[in-house]
Amino acid sequence: MSVPEIATVVGSGTMGPGIAATLVRAGAEVRVYDISAEALARAEQTFAFASGVLDQVGGPKVDGGSATFTTDIGEALAGSRFVIEAVPEKIELKESVLKQIERLVGDDVIIATNTSGIPISDMAPSLERPGRFIGMHWSNPPHLIPMIEVIPGDATEQSTVDELVDIVNSFGYHPVLEKEIAGFVENRVLYAILRECVALLDEGIVTPEALDTCVKWGIGYKLSVIGPTRLLDMAGVDIYAAVSGYLNKQLDASTDTPQVIKDKIAAGELGFKSSKGMYEYGPGEVDAKRKDITAGLVAALKTLSSITPV
Repeated sequence: MSVPEIATVVGSGTMGPGIAATLVRAGAEVRVYDISAEALARAEQTFAFASGVLDQVGGPKVDGGSATFTTDIGEALAGSRFVIEAVPEKIELKESVLKQIERLVGDDVIIATNTSGIPISDMAPSLERPGRFIGMHWSNPPHLIPMIEVIPGDATEQSTVDELVDIVNSFGYHPVLEKEIAGFVENRVLYAILRECVALLDEGIVTPEALDTCVKWGIGYKLSVIGPTRLLDMAGVDIYAAVSGYLNKQLDASTDTPQVIKDKIAAGELGFKSSKGMYEYGPGEVDAKRKDITAGLVAALKTLSSITPV
């Protein structure tokens, strides 16, 4: 199966423009909808940037792709064969939007949600036809991370699952089919790592700079080529048992947001968006760092795409 000829992205925030750019490159006519004209204007700029990044990456490009941006949801959904809901992570808002979408598309159109962790089965009751509703979690930035989590809910039909897996494969991404669980697989693993990282910082064991170096060139470098279960085989399952037997007892097991993070939020130190978070950023440094990160991801993607997965 190829990418549906007409696709709609509902929500033009953080993820929408990159998702649209990916689908357009695969040949789809993409409509991006938002209630805010101002948000759409920003989304057009982000879409243009993401499209340029994809040109740098190279790879297959299908002719005929296009993008339009509209505040008219009826216009955005007219004739659409595939819908991705990407509005903010508030279940009441998502349910309201999903009801709107369902009223305006055909009965056989897949409605996918790009939620980062809200259970699919919690949102499905808002729909009259929950069998065509499914989770499709893109990773940020969506135009550069070629992996998508596919999460069916209790009511999702197998045909919907199969069709979405085919669609993801058709534009060269890796679909990861999962059972439904809070946070899904990627965020559960990521947040487990971040919990330990923040705990180490809070205890003064390591500086942010040293921690980032350790994870980037140690864990990150290895895991970019060797998956964690393959790493168990390479290191030795017996070695893992020996180390985990004493180390697991020492790892952070807190269940609340770390105090250091609460303190940062209270101080308005939110990261890039406030020019101060775990690091401080001077004039122009945030934009420069974003460009550095994008360039690094492009280079890594090209390299990883050229080697045989381990």
